[in-house]
Amino acid sequence: MIFLKKILTAFFGILVGIINGTVGAGGGLVAVPLLKSGGLSQKESHSTAIAVLLPVSLMSGISYIYAGHVTLSDAVPYIIPSVIGAIVGTFLLYKIPTEWLKKIFALFMLYAGVRLFLR
Repeated sequence: MIFLKKILTAFFGILVGIINGTVGAGGGLVAVPLLKSGGLSQKESHSTAIAVLLPVSLMSGISYIYAGHVTLSDAVPYIIPSVIGAIVGTFLLYKIPTEWLKKIFALFMLYAGVRLFLR
């Protein structure tokens, strides 16, 4: 049973990496529910997803830059505001009641899905 759990964890890790590398930060939309189903609390799932996706996003970004699909001059204007937003978000995560967080996350998932579907 432990072996199966390790295999499933590796499979879902690969899936999160593929989704993140293909469609952007969408890996978090998959990672949070998977982590939650693995026994983590809602807030632990969000925090852990970010920690997991940091190296994944970094590798995806480097790969896209290396392949010439992204220029640093296009990315730089977004880096500082995004880092500020991440700091604020980290502070807010543990201030927001869990029930609100679930609803906010569900609405974001719904919005993202509808927006992608309609484009």
